[in-house]
Amino acid sequence: MSQGFCIGGISYHSRNVLLVAELGTSHGADPVKARELVDAAAEAGAGAVKSQIVYADEILHPNTGEVSLPGGKIRLYDRFKELEVPPAFFADLKAYTEKKGLLFLLTPFGPRSARELLALNPRAVKVASPELNYTALLKELASFGLPVLLSSGVSKLGDIEEALEILAGENQERDLRKSICLLHCITAYPAPEKEYNLKVLENLAGIFGVSPGLSDHSLDPELVPALGTAMGAAVIEKHFCLSRKDPGLDDPIALPPEDFARMARAVRRASALGREETLRVISEERGAGLVQAVLGDGVKRLAPAERANYERTNRSIHALRDIQEGEGITPGNIGVLRTEKILRPGLLPSWESKIIGRKAACFIPAGEGIRFADLR
Repeated sequence: MSQGFCIGGISYHSRNVLLVAELGTSHGADPVKARELVDAAAEAGAGAVKSQIVYADEILHPNTGEVSLPGGKIRLYDRFKELEVPPAFFADLKAYTEKKGLLFLLTPFGPRSARELLALNPRAVKVASPELNYTALLKELASFGLPVLLSSGVSKLGDIEEALEILAGENQERDLRKSICLLHCITAYPAPEKEYNLKVLENLAGIFGVSPGLSDHSLDPELVPALGTAMGAAVIEKHFCLSRKDPGLDDPIALPPEDFARMARAVRRASALGREETLRVISEERGAGLVQAVLGDGVKRLAPAERANYERTNRSIHALRDIQEGEGITPGNIGVLRTEKILRPGLLPSWESKIIGRKAACFIPAGEGIRFADLR
């Protein structure tokens, strides 16, 4: 068992798992529905609820086009614009959530949302998988000195190592093991249970000296969360909705209250039974072959379901507008964005400050990734 992931003096580990109901943007910018989601999450056994501070321009370029989501293809930039809310929305939701006795978490996607998050006096911060390589954002969040939940979907060991070095760099005097929880994740919606490779939790904890956790996008409310608990997860996050028929971006793969409650019971049982007994019981209930498939071999690799997303959902450097041949690269004409499927990927975010002042070697269309070949 890990030494635990601490938030506000409370230590979370496999015997005291923090269950996070990921509301995402399922509130639809409606404060009434947001409160209904918090009420339902509390009733279903969540210890925390999480939402997202969305500003479309911090995430995507308008030329990204249609993106495939659980509910079908949509112009995601346009939907994100519809989901933008003022900071007061989250201030009210945080107060309401904490009044219900739950931890309130938010995910920022860029400098603006990070600053708004800090103004809310949060107890911790969550970083989504596509932002694990967003160097500037990680540096800003590290300066906050807050506990961090870091999702690691569609990432390789080297990506995780670089992210953790940044997050720890501003806090060398703090105990990294207690201030960061690394959430194993598969960036696919839904994610196949048999690809979860849950033995990797213990290996990631050993390699990086952090508490392991799990951000689970599989449809089964019990299998992956219970086995993840058995393998040492301190935090388990699942998308949450009132109904899978609701119009939220992730609602088709989220857990409605009754299923989240089933997950909570399965996790609590696994916490009480411990690893070996949990593996024995679930093997008897679901079959030893299925359990071994979900546990995998523990080697960190991209899951088959997410391989096509690598360098696509992750961040890279893109042209915010048309850049003419010979024009200088400035902070105003480039941005660190998710690429998705239509646009080409650019340089890694760590190159952002290094290419300022360089000249464009050719015409770079708005939205496209900026490559070494595009610079002189």
